[in-house]
Amino acid sequence: MKLSRPVSWFLLAFGVWSWFVWTTFVRNLWKDGSGLAFDDAGDPTAYFWVHLLLAGTSLVLGTTIGVIGLRGLRALRDERRNA
Repeated sequence: MKLSRPVSWFLLAFGVWSWFVWTTFVRNLWKDGSGLAFDDAGDPTAYFWVHLLLAGTSLVLGTTIGVIGLRGLRALRDERRNA
């Protein structure tokens, strides 16, 4: 399968955006003082674990999508050099 340049850039940008959004979310989740993420004793709640799992999964998927975009751009660059 061959990706176009705009699609490759979109996938790469999506991967970078995913890392920006989810690392910010995890940082804010870790510092949460509202009582959602940590109970009164300071122990993580189910809310914390579910959202941490969601963030981890999204980071893995964002990384995978970004790598696909990067590989698409490299393939287009190599194709242009060999033409």
